[in-house]
Amino acid sequence: MSPRKMYIHFCLGACFGLSLTFLLRVYDWTGTSTHINIRAVQGDFGISTNNSCVHSVKDMDHHIPVREIYTQSLSDVQQHNFNDADHHHDDDSIAKEMFKKVRVLCWIMTSPINLEKKAVHVKNTWAKRCNTVLYMSSVHDPKFPTVGLNVTEGRTHLTAKTMKAFLYVYEHHLADADWFLKADDDTYVILENLRYFLSDEDPEKAVYFGLRFKPFVKQGYTSGGGGYVLSKEALRRFGQEGAKNQRLCAQDLGAEDIKMGECMQNLGVVLKPSADVMRRSRFHCFTPETVLKGRFPSWFKNYDFEAGRGGIENISDYAISFHYIAPDSMYALEFYTYHLRPYGILNKPQKLNVRS
Repeated sequence: MSPRKMYIHFCLGACFGLSLTFLLRVYDWTGTSTHINIRAVQGDFGISTNNSCVHSVKDMDHHIPVREIYTQSLSDVQQHNFNDADHHHDDDSIAKEMFKKVRVLCWIMTSPINLEKKAVHVKNTWAKRCNTVLYMSSVHDPKFPTVGLNVTEGRTHLTAKTMKAFLYVYEHHLADADWFLKADDDTYVILENLRYFLSDEDPEKAVYFGLRFKPFVKQGYTSGGGGYVLSKEALRRFGQEGAKNQRLCAQDLGAEDIKMGECMQNLGVVLKPSADVMRRSRFHCFTPETVLKGRFPSWFKNYDFEAGRGGIENISDYAISFHYIAPDSMYALEFYTYHLRPYGILNKPQKLNVRS
């Protein structure tokens, strides 16, 4: 081979090698980015499942704070406001009627440090569908606004915060609603589904609902993170008999949800089932992803009244709540629930309530 041909072959080989290397680098970068984004989406509904509901586990310190592992810095979350209702032309007449008939007061457990990190995203999304909404903090903030409960912040004092919050609601808002929902600032609630569930229940009976756990309390108790809702009579009994009676209701310390469960039992408030007619769960103390995968911590099936069954077949079509929702995911759930539509498919109401 002549030197000229050898030189041409060398140049062609070098060009081919450089081009192949560049293409592989681009593919690797794209693939890696896609993989990272997929993981971010998969984890976007909250934190690692190993930490979920840690406050309710007997063999773990109830005062250990949950380590929140969000996929984006809380301070970087962009606020959104979906104002496209005029384009949907939805028939929401049933939801509007339910709004009038089944009045729900929501109070959100938050803190001064979390107002702009978490609570504001609750405020921008699902909380606007409550008949009345209150943000309970240790300090009064007139701008947000919050109710100042004058308690020490921290997991050690969540019981005191909860008891004082319900007492405040009893003293100032008993007439404003029929049902009274407690939720965290990283809980997402579908109010329409909650109202449908409660529409067959009598608020003048001493009952409450949530994700039912079995241990510690004879009748069970509700997981705090998934939210729980008290009837008017339950709140009335709490305000009149339990709020300032240490024998009936703990004033502080201990796991908030367990202590509230003991309080309700002592007051004769019945914890009723919340699963739908097909035994599918409505309240959840985990992210949607965790429940869909069924990757619960080992203790969960021993706590859950429904034996910790996960998977899409075990989640009610009218699910009510999910927990450990990262701020960005509040808006994702808002979009998926109220804005995303498969064209040509019209949903018809299902009769999923358990008739008593």
